[in-house]
Amino acid sequence: MKRLVVGLLVLALLLGAGAVAALVALDDTGTSPSSPPAQSTTPEPGAQDPPRPALATFYSQRLSWSSCRDGDLCATLTVPLDYHHPDGDTLDLALLKVPATGDRIGSLVVNPGGPGAPGTDYAANASSVFRDPITRAFDVVGFDPRGTGDSDPVDCLTDDELDQYVAEDPDPDTAAEAAQYLHWVDAFGRGCPERSGELAAHVTTVEAARDMDVLRAALGEAQLDYFGASYGTKLGATYADLFPDRVGRLVLDGAVDLSISSRELSLEQAAGFETALRAYVSDCVAGGDCYLGDTVDAGLARIRSFLDQVDAEPLPTSEADRTLQVGNAFYGVVLPLYNRDYWPYLDQALKAGLDGDGTLLLRFSDLYNSRGPSGYTDNSTEAQYAINCLDDPYAIPASRVPANVPDFEQASPTFGRVFAWGLTTCGGMQVTATEHDRHVDAKGAPPIVVIGTTRDPATPYEWAVHLADQLDSGVLVSRDGDGHTGYNAGNACVDSAVEDYLIDGTVPEDGLSC
Repeated sequence: MKRLVVGLLVLALLLGAGAVAALVALDDTGTSPSSPPAQSTTPEPGAQDPPRPALATFYSQRLSWSSCRDGDLCATLTVPLDYHHPDGDTLDLALLKVPATGDRIGSLVVNPGGPGAPGTDYAANASSVFRDPITRAFDVVGFDPRGTGDSDPVDCLTDDELDQYVAEDPDPDTAAEAAQYLHWVDAFGRGCPERSGELAAHVTTVEAARDMDVLRAALGEAQLDYFGASYGTKLGATYADLFPDRVGRLVLDGAVDLSISSRELSLEQAAGFETALRAYVSDCVAGGDCYLGDTVDAGLARIRSFLDQVDAEPLPTSEADRTLQVGNAFYGVVLPLYNRDYWPYLDQALKAGLDGDGTLLLRFSDLYNSRGPSGYTDNSTEAQYAINCLDDPYAIPASRVPANVPDFEQASPTFGRVFAWGLTTCGGMQVTATEHDRHVDAKGAPPIVVIGTTRDPATPYEWAVHLADQLDSGVLVSRDGDGHTGYNAGNACVDSAVEDYLIDGTVPEDGLSC
């Protein structure tokens, strides 16, 4: 997963439609309900047995929770920087727990994807991410994976450099734009080890999955109950492959296909975003008097033409000293495709852009890239790059992009060239991982529920089909619908299947169609 996949797997999971509406209305206020105090927990028998004696110190940790944010509970977990040398440097991982509001049955560890999104934020939003049956029964526990959020965040570029990187043309069509694009490929690759040191080589998915088992032990759970979305499905599947005997009830929603090449992942994701954009434009046309045109093809052509116009001449915005450049416009269009509830806000943003005002699209781009009024609120853009390119450093030279463009334009006439250029992203990577992606099958694990949505833009439905088949005990649940991920998306069939499984252990029928 390269330039576009990094980051395109997160935001819909952290933001409800109300948050996007608040952004449109320029209202940044909000509070979260307070939570009851945490229950004390006694480790289950065998919960803290380490896989190797050298890790005993880490596995025997007891967490010290204290009140944080708006009544939630926070703690810190210590893990080795390098699991091959556990007596060396360590990392501190940030944790956040929202205690169960009813009869507690255990801890549910959660991850929103990215890679790079802070899991503590995901847990803090538990009341909107999960339905009442889950929050009543489980302590919802989020962690910022190593190198992300407040867990020793990896750093690769300055904020000013990130602004330039995000704003650049993701589909360079001149020699000057191509040279600038490749400048950032090299700058990212150099910047991570220069600014982060040894950490830059130790933020792989495998290492984060090993951290999850230390977290399981520290929570006192003999088995891990887990809900992972988007990239969080790769993290959960990797955990199950490493520790099949420690798997409890795992839900992998909006699955990533771990069986195909990086190029094929990018190609299929390009097709996924094209499908989502066509669904958006089709809905506009079906409603009558569509501002984009009278047909789907006309609407898609107008969006493409608009992006070309912004490339030629950035739009003014109400933000001081900032214009809407084509990279921002691209991200501003992409973000609302994650959730059908966002489509009215994309209407507003695109209408304003077509009228010459780039303010709303710039705000959506900022939201997508975790940029606040005074700079970036987390390091997710940098972490996404570092994690993806450590996991799989595949890249092609710029000279090979033209040969790949036809395949990508066939998959996505609107966005295909962007994804084709994304194949170059990891070309500047300067460090090598000590842990490598695994062939994942999680043999010996109990049933693992995998959810796919038919018109998911970021993780195409076929990925869920493939992951469920790849996992030895995978169980596929399908949602016919729009948007990214399937649980708590207005489908009672999916919601019941997930909740019955997590709470009661009732495994849904493999192939359940909702």
